[in-house]
This record gives sequence, structure tokens and C-alpha cells, in this order.
Amino acid sequence: MAIQQADKLLKKHKDLHCAKVLKAIGLQRTGKQDEAYALAQEVAALEPTDDNSLQALTILYREMHRPELVTKLYEAAVKKVPNSEEYHSHLFMAYARVGEYKKMQQAGMALYKIVPKNPYYFWSVMSLIMQSISAQDENLSKTMFLPLAERMVEKMVKEDKIEAEAEVELYYMILERLEKYKEALDVVRGKLGEKLTSELQSRENKCMAMYKKLCRWPECNALSRRLLLKNSDDWQFYITYFDSVFQLIDESWTPPAEEEHSLEGEVHYSIEQAVKFIEERIMEVSKSSRPLRGPYLAKLELIRRLRYRGCNDEYKLGDPEELMFQYFKKFGDKPCCFTDLKVFVDLLPSSQYTKFISQLLEVIPLSATAESEIALPADIKALQQHLCVVQLSRLLGIYHAMDKKEKLMVVQELMLRYRHGLEFGKSCLKTELQFSDYYCLLAVHLLLDLWLEGEETAVWQCLALLEEGLSHSPSNAQFKLLLIRIYCRLGAFEPVAELYSSLDAKHIQHDTIGYLLTRYAESLGHYAAASQSCNFALRFFHSNQKDTSEYIIQAYKYGAFEKIPEFIAFRNRLNSSLHFAQVRTERMLLDLLLEANISTSLEESIKSMSLSPEEDDIPWKDLRDNRDLTVLFNWDPKDRDISEEHRKLSLEEETMWLRIRSLTLRLVSGLPTLSHTIQPKNSEKTAENGVSSKIDTIRSLLQQLEAAVDSGKKFLEQKIQYPVLGPPPTRMAGFFSNGSCQCQTSLFYLVSDIYELDTNGLDSAEIQERIGNSFKSLVERLTDLFNKCKGDLIEVRDGTLKTHPNLLENLVFFVETISIALWVSSYCDSVLRPFKSNLQKKKKKKKESSVAMPPVFTHFLDYVTELQTLTSNVIDHIKGLEIILTALKLEELSLKDTLLLQEEKKFTKTVQGKVQSSYHHSVQEIGELLKKRLDTIKKLKI
Repeated sequence: MAIQQADKLLKKHKDLHCAKVLKAIGLQRTGKQDEAYALAQEVAALEPTDDNSLQALTILYREMHRPELVTKLYEAAVKKVPNSEEYHSHLFMAYARVGEYKKMQQAGMALYKIVPKNPYYFWSVMSLIMQSISAQDENLSKTMFLPLAERMVEKMVKEDKIEAEAEVELYYMILERLEKYKEALDVVRGKLGEKLTSELQSRENKCMAMYKKLCRWPECNALSRRLLLKNSDDWQFYITYFDSVFQLIDESWTPPAEEEHSLEGEVHYSIEQAVKFIEERIMEVSKSSRPLRGPYLAKLELIRRLRYRGCNDEYKLGDPEELMFQYFKKFGDKPCCFTDLKVFVDLLPSSQYTKFISQLLEVIPLSATAESEIALPADIKALQQHLCVVQLSRLLGIYHAMDKKEKLMVVQELMLRYRHGLEFGKSCLKTELQFSDYYCLLAVHLLLDLWLEGEETAVWQCLALLEEGLSHSPSNAQFKLLLIRIYCRLGAFEPVAELYSSLDAKHIQHDTIGYLLTRYAESLGHYAAASQSCNFALRFFHSNQKDTSEYIIQAYKYGAFEKIPEFIAFRNRLNSSLHFAQVRTERMLLDLLLEANISTSLEESIKSMSLSPEEDDIPWKDLRDNRDLTVLFNWDPKDRDISEEHRKLSLEEETMWLRIRSLTLRLVSGLPTLSHTIQPKNSEKTAENGVSSKIDTIRSLLQQLEAAVDSGKKFLEQKIQYPVLGPPPTRMAGFFSNGSCQCQTSLFYLVSDIYELDTNGLDSAEIQERIGNSFKSLVERLTDLFNKCKGDLIEVRDGTLKTHPNLLENLVFFVETISIALWVSSYCDSVLRPFKSNLQKKKKKKKESSVAMPPVFTHFLDYVTELQTLTSNVIDHIKGLEIILTALKLEELSLKDTLLLQEEKKFTKTVQGKVQSSYHHSVQEIGELLKKRLDTIKKLKI
């Protein structure tokens, strides 16, 4: 419609630039990018200066992701209208979008000369800082860009032209980057510092930062002390206060005899003074009507620091156990009580854990009811207190020490408390969490312990309890995240997609928790869902580039200069994201798997992705692991929790697996480049036409793949076990153990042999024999891989359901490997077909009844026939799996366990049905794809 309207206008006014651009936008949005670009360039070549055309072209270029074209547009406009403030500022912003800092500096100054307004001058200064940040040479940054920026600001200071807070912030930023901390401190404490008013305690925080840089501990101490007198609940200043006290003690600092202690007033330089100060704060808050947590926690923090220094006995601050008990009595009904005390539990001796928990339980007002033997809370406050104690019990390892029977008893008790607690949340909205949700989560954690100890029924109870919890608290993200992890562990992806979607992940969460989805979708055979989940993530990563430019422009407009380097660091961090690289690689492999040589040729698919075997766009040295591995709540003791070592090992494993996948993708993308020319080639000619370099690339990538595989195998020898709620392991172990790795590597070696045959002709019997042996061993390996896919995906054992997700993963690897085998076979076909037609021509010329056919043809035809038979067998096996899954009568499973309530039985049936349905879906999708691959094999007849 828009295009039609634009055409009507253009019939009347042929040279109406704006109409042409609007038509181009319409074409761009209907997928006709080339036409849109041609039309836009036609208008841009005329160098328009009317605002409508310029704005419309800017919108179009942004949609095309070509911001560099906007700069050319406004450069031309500024030349034609040199005194336009508007066009100059648009030019500056256009440079900002593409990060042309040198040109931004010049544009800023040009703008200031036309309209001498402070913001334009400081845009230019900020552009100098950005040049210093982006400079590769740090020396150049500190000797040229930053001093020049400093001189420019000093000029304004001397002329008394500094007007806004943003300008003072910028001056401070320059001095800080030049490490002129003394001068920065003078600016903040001086007249200019009075302009720093937008943030609370902005001036004090900046002073504190400079005192720390200058190691002026007396000032640090006095300032933090003064701020704590104003607000005794500000935790950051307690930390600075303690840091500075102990620094002064270590330096044996004493105050000067006659002068002030410091610029900021009185200084505390001994432990006695610190103890007295904290006690005074506690006395002060105990009298106030609103209880504050800071001073009580500060006392525990001081004990911890003194104990660390080995001098706790001299200064009696009290027994940590008693202090924590008193803290619980004051704040136990607040949800934050557990997280506050969690930090200090290591102050308790392990022999006192049980006594401490009993002591806490005694002060909670619980009362037994007629229906239940268990004493239950009468109100929300008592419920919160009891919840805090239960969480602490788990943290202190009391539950971990129990045997199976005791754990099951605790699970029953926790669920009874959970269901009782629902009464307090009857008026809660759907978007609000129930007060007792944590009871349900803790019960599930106990059941997970039992599952890991080999209790198979426990996992079904976990899922049932979580589904029950979710029915009462539909917005509880923890329930959803835990369900996602457990369903994936069981090999059922179907319910996961819906759960993840209901989490409504926003913006950066696609990077931090997206791994929960993308790790399992494809590996469990849900190809359509895998495509969708990759699209979600990629849409976010691609829009990040455009969005961040807009944030930067807004920061310039509103003078939030200190945010600009942060935005750029954020953009760089996302561009270097491990998850981004993984999703990009897996998405391309998936697209090839689903489309190459099915709906489009392999060559077309690779061309549409702009893939090249020579190019590696993954920033290996700068990869950032942005995954949030602590997104799931955890109450495990430190020795069972995710450690820094686990994070490091997980990143190492993910990087190795990404390298293997990336090299596989690049090797596949190299197949169409080995295009066949009919004349047998000799090596001299090959070097000229550039194909030899292509095979060299393939061989080099193959060596890199071998090295990556060796590294992966060495890594797996460590037999690392991550915590159950820690990072999920990669697919690398399965890839090696089921034989896919050996198959895929052999296939790429076969490519090299076929190329050699193509180069040397059919004269070499040795090459032909080598190829024949490769074909035989490949069929054997593929058959072995198929054998590792055999077995029931879900079996009923002793009335309990057991899933075998590894069989599903093996099937997915089989499909991928057979697809690579077919792409390689197509290449073989393209090489052998011309040879065969040449032989047939010779045969006709010589009029001989039989020209001996070289053995390689027979080998290839046998290989293709065996591939076809094997694929047909796998398809039959999959049909058998479908029949078994359909016939599986879940209702006949014995849910006779008397411990299960009717409610739990209902949810257990639901989750088992979801798992069955998911496996059925996986098997269907894998079967459909294999059938398409079988059709491809049938076409391979030379």
C-alpha cells in the first residue's frame, strides 16, 4: 500500500526525493533489499538537503544496518548548508553511531564555532576521551589525547565558563584516567565540586575513591565514620571504615600532636575505638523506632576480621552464636535474615550447628493443631522465621547428613508446611509469590539429593511437587527454572519451551540464562524449537549493536558522559559473549542440517549464510562467559556449591566444544569451494586457479580439528562432576563416546583423498584402494553409532519410569553425522561423474564392448547402497520407538506409594505424560528429517 501511494506521488512529481525514499523503506520492509538500496543511493547521489528526505534516509539506512551511509549523507548536507546547527549535530550523532571519534571531535568543535554552547564544546572533549579509550597504544592515550582533553577543560575553568554538573564529571573523569588523583580530589572538594548534586553523596563517594587511590587512610576513616554517624545502615561505609582502621593499625599511624587528625576530622586508629564506635551505633539504633540491621551485622563483620587476624580473644565483642541468635530474634521475620546470616555462619563451630538451630526453633511461636502433629505457624511472621531456620539447616549441612528415611520424612513435613502456608496467600494475585514457596523448593532440593544417590522415583516426585507449586504460584521463576533443568536432565524438551517462554526473559537475560534453552533444544531432537530459541537469542544480540548506539547518542544529548564508556564496554562484552558465538555456530549447523541438499543445495545454503572456511569470526582471546550460573536458588554448604573452579572448568569445556563445532561448520562450508573442473588437473595449474589453496585450507582446518579433539579428550579424562544445579556439561563427552567424532573426522579425511583422486586422475590404484577402505570403515563406524542408539528411550522398571536421554542424543548425533556423510558423498559424486562420462566416451570411440571400470566406482556405489540400507534401518527403528512410546500406558504405573497424596499422584501423572509426549515429538522430528535424507541418498547414483 505504502509503495503504491509513493508511486502515485512520483507520477505527479518525478523528482520528489522524499517519496522515493519512502518507497525504498516500503521495499526494504517487504524484503526487496537490493531494489531499496538502489533507489536510496539514487536519492543520496543527489545530496538532498531537505529535512524530510534526510530523516527518511536515516531511518532506511538504520533498518539496513548501514549506519556508515548516514555519515556520508550529512557530510554532503553540511557542505551545502555550512551554518546549520541541526545538520551539524546530526552529523556528530551519525559519527557517534559508527564510533568515528576523531571526526566526532572535529564535528563537535565545528558545531561550537557556529553556536558557542557549552554542551557542543564538551562533546568534542568527550570524543577525545573516547579516542584515548579506543587507542591501542596506552602511551599515546596518556601523552596526547587525555592531556589535550585536560587542557581544553582547564581553558573553560580559567574563563569561568563551567556551567553544568556533567562538565565537572567530565573533568573528574579525565583527571582520574590521567592518574592525577590529587588534582581530581581538589576539583571535588573545591568550588566546582559544589555542582555535583544529582546523586546522593556523589561528592563524598568521589572523595572516598580518591583517598583510597592516594592511600590516605586517615581521611578514608574519618569520612566513612562521619557518613556512618549520618546513616548507620550504609553497609559500604562500614567496609571502608574497617579497611581503613586495619590499614592504620598496620602502619602504626598516630595522630599529629597539635593539628587536626585529618582533612575530614577525627580518625579512629585502634581496635578499641572501632569496637566502641560499633557499640555506640548499636545503642543508637536500639532506641530508634525503626530497627536497622547495619550495626548488628557490622559487629559480626568486625569479629570475622579480628578472627582472621588472629586477635579475637583480646577484644570481647561477644559470642558470634549469641549475636546471631539475638539478630534472628530481631529480624528473623524478614526474608533478608537468611542472606544476612549466611555470610557469617562460618563463625560457628560445626559442633554447635544442631544446638544453634534448636535454639532458634525455640523462639518461634508455633502451635500444634488438631489435624496435624506438627507445630505450625499461626501467622506470616512466624512462617518467615521458621523458613529462615529451615534454610539455615540446609546451609549448615544438617539435612545432608540424614539417611534416606529421614530425608523423606523431612520432605513430607516441608510439603505439609507448604500447603498449610498457602492459607496465608489466598488473597495473593497471580503475579505474587506464595509466602510458603521456599518450603516446596527446599523439599525438591532434598529429593534431588535422593535422586543423585540413585533413588529413581525421587525425580518424578520433584517434578510433581514443582508443578503443584507452579499451579499455586504461576509467577515463581525458581519453580520454572528448576523444572527446566530437571526436564532437560530427563531428556524431555517439549515442556521446557513453554516454561522458558512464560519466564518472559528480557534483554540481557537472553545472554545470561539463554543457555538453559539452547544447550538442550537441538541435542534432544526438537529441531523446530531449537531454531526458534536460537532466533530469540540472535535477535537480541543483533539488536544490541543498534540499541547501544542509541544509548550513546542519548548520553551525549543529556550530558551523561561517564555512561558512554560503560555503554561501549557493555556492547563489546555482548559481542564477545560465549553464548552469542555458540548460538551463531549452532544455528548455522542446524540450518544446514535441516535444509542443505533438501530444500536448497549445500552451496546455496552456505552462500546465503556468507560462510567461508578461511574466516573465523569468533573472538577466541576475548570470549566472555556471561552465563548466570547462580540463577537457581541454592542452600547447599560451600563444599557442595558451585565454586570458582567449576566456573573456570565449565568455560574451558564450553570453549573446547565451541571450537570443535566451529571447525566442523567451517569444514562443511569448504566442501562447495572444491568445485570440480572436468579436465584432470596437474598441481601447477591448480596453484594458479586458487583451488589448491582451498584444499590446503580444508587440510589445515582438519589438523586444527584433530588438535581440538585431542584437547577435549584430555579435558574429559579429569572426569569433572559439576553440582546438579551448576553449569550443564556440554555434548562433548557423548560426541566422543558414541563414535560420531571418529566418523566425522574420517569423512573430512575422505574429502582430502577424493580431491587427490580428482587431481591425479584414475591412474593411481593406491588412492582408489585407500578410498575404498575409507568407505568400508565409514559404514562400519556408522553402524556402530546406530547400535549405540538402540534401546528403549523410556522403560518401566519395578513400576517406575526411567528415561534414557543419552540414546536420544546419540540419535541426534547419528542424523548429523549421516548428513555430513551425504554432503561428502555429493562431493564424491561430483568428482566421479565426469570421470565416468569420459570413460564411456572413450568406450564409444574405441567401440570396445568392455572397458575395465576402475574399482573406485564399484566402491562408491556399494557405499551409497549401504548408506541407504543403514538409513532405512534407522528409520524403521525410529518407527518402532514411536509405536512403543504410543503404546506405553502410564496409568498402569504403580503409583501405589502410600506416601503420595492424591494431589501428588495427579501431578505425577501429568509430568510423566509430558515426558512421554516430548520423547514422542523428538522421535517424530528425527524420523522426518532422516526420511528427507534418505531421499537425498537415493539421488546419489553416478
